[in-house]
Amino acid sequence: MTVLTLAGCRSVPDVGPAADPVAEVALPPTEGVFDYQLGGTSDRLSDGTAIDVVVRDATAAPLEGAYNVCYVNGFQTQPDSDWSGHPSALLRDASGNPVHDPDWPDELVLDPSTASARKSILEVVGPVIQGCADNGFDAVEIDNLDTWTRFEAISHDSALALAEAYVSAAHDLGLAIAQKNAAEATRPARDLGFDFAVVEECAAYSECATYTDVYGDHVLQIEYPDTLGETGISFANVCDTPDRAPLTILRDRDLVAQAHPAYKYDACWGNYR
Repeated sequence: MTVLTLAGCRSVPDVGPAADPVAEVALPPTEGVFDYQLGGTSDRLSDGTAIDVVVRDATAAPLEGAYNVCYVNGFQTQPDSDWSGHPSALLRDASGNPVHDPDWPDELVLDPSTASARKSILEVVGPVIQGCADNGFDAVEIDNLDTWTRFEAISHDSALALAEAYVSAAHDLGLAIAQKNAAEATRPARDLGFDFAVVEECAAYSECATYTDVYGDHVLQIEYPDTLGETGISFANVCDTPDRAPLTILRDRDLVAQAHPAYKYDACWGNYR
């Protein structure tokens, strides 16, 4: 794995116990075997192949011997999470009701519009990031950075202000941090201090170069068969694309566990050495 030296890390209030100053974080390997395991974990691929890089939910344990990325939903709420003590953290409609993501109706959208709202968000999400560090993860990916592109009430600047706070929180705990999707924000996110990217469907939407031009080989790419089918692109086509990430995989949309009949996994094995 690559080690990145950081300078000028900023502290973020109310994100858990203070950490010692951090000099460097480790980046994920750019070759080997990658898996994206949000819907169910396994320590090896179904054929017994060892896994080198894995993304798992913050509620899961990291995989011993692998580079582990901790999934954190930083711009929307996790299902069944309690935000009752942080009403200012939630985006609200004209009637004052919390806004749900129409594609994920059990998730509420967070509102980073003010410094006080961002502080309230960090009071909830900060301890989750702390837990990733305490449990032995190497990095975090912060999901739904793109809410400002989907909800008019959220501004680009306020979303990036919250993103910057997450960068500081992760780095202060010794964690690398991944930009998740949001091709529109790749250069600004990199400038804020994001270390690598985790991207979904960049081949399906012809966006891979947007990430690899900025992060180089430090991009973890996931494609889904339903969208590839709709666009007429085969996974073999994806693997032949020159601007794809070195670690590119195909997973089933719901990221189910290996025992599930809908489970699917494939990889661009030409980069496995």
